[in-house]
Amino acid sequence: MTPDPDNFGAWAYQPQQPIPGAAGGPLSGLLFNVKDLYGVDGWPLTASTQAQLPPVVPSPLVTRLLDLGATLMGKTHLHEIALGITGANPVAAGRNPLDPARVPGGSSSGAAITVALGEVDFALGTDTGGSIRVPAAWCGVVGFKPTKDHPTWPTTGILPLSQTCDHAGPLTRDVATAARLHAALSGKKLEATSWDGLRVGLWRPEEWLQAEALGALDEVGAKVEALGASVKEFRLPDMLDAYSPIVQSEAAAIHAAALDDSPTGFSQGTEALLRLGAARPHEEVLAARAKRDGYRARLEDLFTQFDVLLAPAVPGVAPLTGQEELALPEGQPHSALTPLRVAVLRLSVPFSLLGVPVVSLPRPAGALSVGVQLVGAWNTDAELLGLALSLESALG
Repeated sequence: MTPDPDNFGAWAYQPQQPIPGAAGGPLSGLLFNVKDLYGVDGWPLTASTQAQLPPVVPSPLVTRLLDLGATLMGKTHLHEIALGITGANPVAAGRNPLDPARVPGGSSSGAAITVALGEVDFALGTDTGGSIRVPAAWCGVVGFKPTKDHPTWPTTGILPLSQTCDHAGPLTRDVATAARLHAALSGKKLEATSWDGLRVGLWRPEEWLQAEALGALDEVGAKVEALGASVKEFRLPDMLDAYSPIVQSEAAAIHAAALDDSPTGFSQGTEALLRLGAARPHEEVLAARAKRDGYRARLEDLFTQFDVLLAPAVPGVAPLTGQEELALPEGQPHSALTPLRVAVLRLSVPFSLLGVPVVSLPRPAGALSVGVQLVGAWNTDAELLGLALSLESALG
């Protein structure tokens, strides 16, 4: 079935009939879709590009969700091959449901759009550098990025972008739905838990944040203090010097066959990033991996000082379509602008580069939305969701 062209550019494929979930399962009654990187038997996979793609086997995560009772409605568009943060692609670029003149965020753009519009209860996305958390924040929904390689959220059966940084996870209307999914998939009970007595680290890079994002972060910081936690600030460096060489070189290797085609089928921007990745010297990538090891040691040390971290999910509200730079405090007093990719990814990349679990909670910014990241130590996914449940309730 051809999707309605006036649907915010979200749906990549809608079958004549949904795939029904098993009757009586713990997820019965829930509707979901999947980002068009997930393999579904008998369905096309385009990754929102016109380039040739490597083969992808059916996703065991999708099969498991169907077995648990959820009904699969279709596939959603994304930023082309997941290599970007706005939702741009040459097929059907997404529009933000809160303001169609603005980007939805990416790369899981269609996932966020359909959840925000109430068309599904949850959507499977992927997150390599922020691709679940950024669109969740900008479209006003919840995003959950599990621990890297968490057995509950396998990345098998997903077209990869970077084996080092790829994660599978859901976008949902509320934390309760994300918690319900994790509990059903893991077979473990999950409940709201108290913030009382917790040591909370606050990453507050105010020179990187517009007023709406800083205000949301401070609001959440004050709320967890009111719930009994102690809050202390910490700093993280910009980790793009490790992230970019690793992800771009791995993406270029995955799409090497298409890069040999003429034309490749990629849009100009995507092709340029892939060729940059292909041209990166092996020594540069090795150096980036060494930097990543150092950043991991820094994060491990932080989790000896703190039980959970709070961080901004995005630098401000969603930019207008075509906007490539942001005005941030770091650019004052000379009115220098920051490239959008840098402004966004330096906030989200540390936690996908290093593989820790994150829940992105949306916070209103007038008619638009920003988000705050709750970050846990490795393999504390259930505990993090429990804290997110109680915080969501307290925030109202």
